Amino acid sequence: MLRIHFTEADLARVRVAAEPDPMWEVLSTLHRLQSRGGRWQFAAWHRTVRADLNASGLAQQVRQGLFPLYALGPYLPDFLTPPESEGGITAALDAILGLPRRDVLAQLRLLDTVSPVPSWARRLDQGAERREFTELIRRYHDVAVAPFTEHMAGGIVAHRALLARALLTHGVQGLLTSLGPRFRWQPPVLEVDYRTDRDLHLRGRGIRIVPTYFSWGTPVALADPGLPPVLSCPLHHSTAPEEALPAENVPLSALLGNTRARVLRCVADGLTTGELAQAVGVSLSAASRHTSVLRDAGLTTSRHIGPTVLHTLTPLGAALLRKAPRMPGA
Repeated sequence: MLRIHFTEADLARVRVAAEPDPMWEVLSTLHRLQSRGGRWQFAAWHRTVRADLNASGLAQQVRQGLFPLYALGPYLPDFLTPPESEGGITAALDAILGLPRRDVLAQLRLLDTVSPVPSWARRLDQGAERREFTELIRRYHDVAVAPFTEHMAGGIVAHRALLARALLTHGVQGLLTSLGPRFRWQPPVLEVDYRTDRDLHLRGRGIRIVPTYFSWGTPVALADPGLPPVLSCPLHHSTAPEEALPAENVPLSALLGNTRARVLRCVADGLTTGELAQAVGVSLSAASRHTSVLRDAGLTTSRHIGPTVLHTLTPLGAALLRKAPRMPGA
C-alpha cells in the first residue's frame, strides 16, 4: 500500500492534469504491450499498434530497447517520466538528455536489482547512447501514442468532469475519494493500492494527479520522494471493449437524433438526471431513457453520488463528441 500524507497546504495544491501526459502514456502503452491487462478493453488499439510497429520496422527495436527499461515490476526509473513531460514530448526528452550521468546510472542500478538491465543500457550515461534511446522513445510515441491523442483527451475530459463535480460538491477531499476504487481517503492520508508498501510525505509541495488513458490496474508514483510528487492513475474505463469511432463527417443529430445528441453534449459537463432534464427540456423519465440508451451504447456512464445519479461521458463518447461537427439545431 502507498500512503500519501497531506498537510493543509498540500490540500490546497492538488492539481489534475488537463491533457494526456506523453511520457506516462508511453510507459502505460508499453505495459499494455507486455501484459494481458486491459487487452480486451484496448483491443482495437492493440491490433493497430502491433501492425504499425511491424510495418515501421520498430517492433524489434521496441522489444529490445524499451521493454527492458519499462519492465513490469515494482520499480520504474523516474527519469522515464520527468516532470517536464507536462510540457510535451520534446520537453520531456530534452529533460532526459540533460539528466546528470550519476542519476541515470543510480536508477538503472536500482532497476537491475528487480529486473535484469541489458549491457547496452549501462551506457546510457553517455551522450550518444542516450540520444539514440530518446529518439527511439520519440519514434515509438509517434506510432503508439500520438495518433490516439484525440481519443485519450476525450477520456481525460470525461474523467475530469467526474472529479470536478466531486470537487465542487465536497471539496478537495471529495475529489480524492473519487479517484477510483483503489483509493481511500483516511484524513490526512490517501491510501492507494500499490505494488509495494511505502509512505510519501508531501510536506507542503502538493501533488499532480495524472489521469492516464492507457494505465490499467495499479496507480504509479515516482520512486524518489524528493522529486515533485506525481501520481498516475487509471481512468474509469468501461468493461466493454473499445470500438471504432463513426466517421468524422457524420453529424451527431443524424447518428443519434436531435434530442439524444443534445443529451450527449450536455452530459459532457457531468449532470444529474434532473439537471439534464432541465438543460435539454425533457421530462425526468425521458432524460433517464436517453441516458440509458447512451450508456448501453458505451457513450456515457452513470454513477451514484449519494441520492443522485451523475451522468458523464465515457472515453468513446467524449472522443465522438470531439470529432463530430456541430450542426444547426443539434
